[in-house]
Amino acid sequence: MCGRLVLFTPPASVARLLEATVGLTLRDEAFQASWNVPPTAMIPGLLEAPNGAGRILSRFRWGLLPSWAKDLSFGAKTFNARVETVAEKPSFRSAFTRQHLIIPVDGYYEWTTLGEELKQPYFITRSDGQPILLAGLWEQWRAPSVDKVPSPLIRSCTILTRPANIDVGHLHDRMPVVVEQGDVDSWLTSLGSDSALKLNHLLDASTGVLTSRRVGRAVGSVRHDGAQLIEQEPSSPTR
Repeated sequence: MCGRLVLFTPPASVARLLEATVGLTLRDEAFQASWNVPPTAMIPGLLEAPNGAGRILSRFRWGLLPSWAKDLSFGAKTFNARVETVAEKPSFRSAFTRQHLIIPVDGYYEWTTLGEELKQPYFITRSDGQPILLAGLWEQWRAPSVDKVPSPLIRSCTILTRPANIDVGHLHDRMPVVVEQGDVDSWLTSLGSDSALKLNHLLDASTGVLTSRRVGRAVGSVRHDGAQLIEQEPSSPTR
């Protein structure tokens, strides 16, 4: 799974990398870097603008909210979508056929189990230092109106996960689906039955691009934040 993200590259820099424009709500002056981003937080996402207006980097609530979701709490369990079932699950199947997203992150965390209860976190990032581009889906959702006043429209997203490849398989049996720059357009513009074909292509690519390092257990609590969370911890730390 992929349940905690790292986001510190300014949106303008990500937009230049992806040849995109930055949405008003994601300008650098409004961006707050975080080294411990949990589900239901707002994260950046890249999508194709309607009418061929190019790519836009915008904000999405992490945790997909299909149009029929009763409330925001639904998104707490839909922050990941497994590639094996994404085309059939009611929560994801509509977005899978029509609304694809690229989620750029600086890295993410995964935990391995030491003994019966102790878990050790690792920070996973690209070996070349560039942001990781993750395959995602997005939806638009609006809460029921109150006193006939329409509620604001919320864009939400999920990250696709797959069986782990050789990059991170020694840490966990799942990983997010990584998209290389040359496949961004293909994923963003695929529709209908083409979605499954494009997804299968992504699963065959992008091995050998991720690296990991052991980090401290402070990242286990969202109360902790800061660049110190991704500093490497010795294999046998002094206690």
